[in-house]
Amino acid sequence: MNIVVGVSGGIAAYKSVQLVRLLVKAGHDVTVVPTDDALRFVGAPTWEAISRNPVTTSVHDDVARVRHVALGQGADLIVVAPATANTIARMAAGIADNLLGTTLLASVAPVLIAPAMHTEMWRHPATQANVATLRQRGVHVIGPGEGELAGGDSGPGRMLEPEEIADAALALLAPRDLEGLRVVVSAGGTREPLDPVRYLGNRSSGRQGVAVAAEAALRGADVTLVAANVAGDVLQAARHPSLRVVHAGSAAELGAVMRTEAQGADVVVMAAAVADYRPATVSDRKLTKESGGVTAIELVENEDIVAGLARDRAPGTTVVAFAAETPRSDEELLERARRKQQRKGVDLLVVNEVGWERGFESAENAVRILGRDGAVVASVDGSKRAVAAALWDAVADAVTADAEHDAH
Repeated sequence: MNIVVGVSGGIAAYKSVQLVRLLVKAGHDVTVVPTDDALRFVGAPTWEAISRNPVTTSVHDDVARVRHVALGQGADLIVVAPATANTIARMAAGIADNLLGTTLLASVAPVLIAPAMHTEMWRHPATQANVATLRQRGVHVIGPGEGELAGGDSGPGRMLEPEEIADAALALLAPRDLEGLRVVVSAGGTREPLDPVRYLGNRSSGRQGVAVAAEAALRGADVTLVAANVAGDVLQAARHPSLRVVHAGSAAELGAVMRTEAQGADVVVMAAAVADYRPATVSDRKLTKESGGVTAIELVENEDIVAGLARDRAPGTTVVAFAAETPRSDEELLERARRKQQRKGVDLLVVNEVGWERGFESAENAVRILGRDGAVVASVDGSKRAVAAALWDAVADAVTADAEHDAH
């Protein structure tokens, strides 16, 4: 999607650097349109480096492409953050004497503004009337929040945090094709304890599963995210009113939680990296060299969680599995994926090639999505958010096809 981020001249402009970064990481093409005053707070090189697009404030640049109109015409969404009292007034009056103004007037895309100003300016009747006018025209307004302002003042007028604005922006872009569905998604890697200190685990960061859960929530689903062990602040991306997080550690814990949560679910997505084996015995005390150490580990096989979920599912439940493979060729990748899909009995399977530097612990992913008949219904090479969007597109198509089949 093409997103234009308008930045007006306020100290909160520094927050919008993170906003642009979040939108780019979500897989969108972002163009920043600052006002001249905004560049006094954050320079054009910063905006260009973060957005990966050229930045200008002039309607006279790139005249051959009619840039002052083309930006608005090509936008799928326009976000203005911060939106100062001056910019809000100009928007309400339809003033277009700079590139941001012309871009707004030349677009029919949804517009989201994040006001930022001192409390007195926010409460002034003129500002309130201008905001009311914009709301009547369909402009979405997020914030402002209440808190410390520039100069030591405190009160309503603080621009909301970039994460909140990004969530609101992505929600406006997302289709609502999962409305009314109950979805359960697992994410992260399981850990199989050997003693109170050590465990057998894997390199999964949980980013892909969390992205799948977050995308489902944006598209209207009621989501339960069953999180195994995830990296750092990965779960921050799972903040959404329609998304609930349940934690699990080992494969046995994850299996128990998934069986409970999957009851009554419309879609179950098993994106967690589950250990195939666990130690046969677990020591209550740390195994030390003095006590003999760990010279060999006897392993026993863990249950196949997703196969069990597919076997025991209620009629109408769609089950999706993930598979990480290390094939020698593309043909072998798909052969393994199709065998695994049939063996586990799942409806859709997402397969990706992994290695020392691929798949795990990365913001990017490259996957194939297999439909019910084993055919590749989507290929995605990009952000994990892009993979999540493609997955839910495939699920939505499958659910629609089921409904049409039942109707006939």
